[in-house]
Formats: sequence, C-alpha cells, structure tokens
Amino acid sequence: MTHTPSMRDTCGLLREAWYVATTAAELGRRPLARTILEEDLVLWRDASGAPRCLLDRCLHRNARLSEGTVDGDVLVCPYHGWHYEAGGACVRVPSRGPEGRERCPSQRVPSFPTREAGGLVWVWMGDPANIPVEPFSMPFWHHDGWRSYYMVTPFSADVTDCAENFMDVPHTVYTHAGWFRSQSQKRVPATVERREREVLVTYDHSNDVIGFTHLLVNPRREPVRHTDHFFMPNVTRVDYHFGADRSFIITSQCTPVRPAETLVYTAITFRLGLANPLARLVLPPYTRQVIRQDQEILANQAGSLARYGRAFHNTEADALHVYIESLRRAALEGRPPPKPARCDIVFHV
Repeated sequence: MTHTPSMRDTCGLLREAWYVATTAAELGRRPLARTILEEDLVLWRDASGAPRCLLDRCLHRNARLSEGTVDGDVLVCPYHGWHYEAGGACVRVPSRGPEGRERCPSQRVPSFPTREAGGLVWVWMGDPANIPVEPFSMPFWHHDGWRSYYMVTPFSADVTDCAENFMDVPHTVYTHAGWFRSQSQKRVPATVERREREVLVTYDHSNDVIGFTHLLVNPRREPVRHTDHFFMPNVTRVDYHFGADRSFIITSQCTPVRPAETLVYTAITFRLGLANPLARLVLPPYTRQVIRQDQEILANQAGSLARYGRAFHNTEADALHVYIESLRRAALEGRPPPKPARCDIVFHV
C-alpha cells in the first residue's frame, strides 16, 4: 500500500511532542475527528471516561472511524461494524457471526498516547518511547484566586508564525490599535534569551498600558512586569503582573493541522481579586476581538509567504523571532538545538 508522507513524517523532531487535540469539555462518548501534523485522528472517551485516540481509518475498507459509535470501551466502524479497542486491535468482526473475533495481532489501527490535563486533551505524536512525564503545565489552572477560560481559533499560518505573532510587541500598535496599545513612541528596552528549548523576553516597560482594559486589570497603575516566553515546539506564554497581587496571562497552544493551518488553544488566566467576576464577563469579547485581528494579519502574511517565501529583513526588535526560528529549524532538520544566546535590545512602540 502506498502512503503519501504527511507533515508528521517529514517534520523531524517536531513530532516528538504533546499536541492539544481538543478541550476536555468538548470530548465525550461520541467520536471526535481531529487532524494534527496532517494525520487524521479519532478521539473518544472509554467507559471509564479516559480519552483514547486512533488513526481515523478502519483497516477493512478505510472508512472514517470518527463517524462511527462507541460501545463500552470500543470504537465501532460505521461501515461494517468492525470493533476496535484503545490499542487499535480489531476485537470483533460482526460478519463472522456472534463469536466472530479478529485474530490478526499484526493488523491494527495505529494508536496514540493521550493525556488529560489543564482542561485539555493532549496527543503524543512521536515515538512512544520518548514520552516525557506530562504535557505542558497550564499556568495557575484551578489555583485559588485565579480564573481561566479557553478560546479555540483556526489560523491560516504555520506554528512558527503564530508563535512569533503572539510574542510580538511592535505589531500591537498597528494590528490592535486602540484595543491593545496605541502608538506613542515609547522607548522599550528588553533582554532576549535563547535557551535549549525556550526563548524568554523580559521587558523594561513598567509604565505599559494594555488598551482600555487597564481600568480593569490595573486600576491603581501599579508597575507592570511583562515577560514573553516560547516553549518548544509550539507554546507561548505572555505574562503581565501588576504590582504584587494582580496578573493577566495568555497561554497559547499551537496545534499544527496542515502546512499554513494551525488550531490555537488560548488560555486566558487572570487574578484580579474582587474584579474576577466582572473580568469573566468583560474579557472574553475583548480577547476574541484581539485574536480576530491576529487572524486577519496572519492570513495577510500567509498569502505573501506562499508567493515569495520567507525572505525576512530583521531589525533589532526581531531578535526573538530569529531565536524562535533557529530552535524550530534545528528540530525540523533533526539537529541539536543551537547554543544558548542572549542579547539586549531597544525598540519603540
């Protein structure tokens, strides 16, 4: 049987990672179709509620298992009713009669390890022998005094471009003018560090103002501590801390679907004291609008990238992009990460 190579086959070490397949709330007993690294997957919960994942393809006639049903712990194909257990083995072929059991252990649908954590369901896309203990820990999930919610957004962009956009400060005064920042030509010093599997940006911008929401998140105009963090291969975390007891954190899990197609699971996490209930009402429409603006500008960029390629002219403010690209490129090519590096930069917004 011929097999067209997928992104998973050609992405080197980028496959050796946990990727978010769905929110925990969305996954139930009905099969759910998802695509990660161009691999079509089916997820479901077994009788105990544990998430399971197989390649979305019946061995018999290649029907999509995601359009089937769940019976106890097994997944039932919608075409001829073949039954599959969580490991991918066919355990019943109805056409063979009431006792018809499939006894071909070498013939099984590929299965994928799953985890449920932080309100998400994760799938390991690499070699099962390389699985780390746990997926990325979502910050302050269900911690006392903190509130969180998820937004799920499709982007017409690859993971690298999404991650760079989510950590990029200069674009906010144009793409999000009046919503996130407005142009004021303030001088912003920052330190950019590339580590083995991450990039950290620390800003010296204590008087930063985050759009009109500063009246909610920082009403006392406390000094702002702002850091942006990229974690290989696909996670960004943007932290704003206001004084000692107020915080606003944006964590984005970028799941690669196909080339130039990424599904992003964004966790908005905040600690605003007595304003938490109000923030839970006000922040979702605000953050949805900001993300919609990012959708539009990344689609704009993707059109030119498809035509002209990645011919970038970098400035000092793009040091974080260069570092992120260097880490992901090394993993794509199956090389060790580049050596740690650090630089101090200055830009204006």
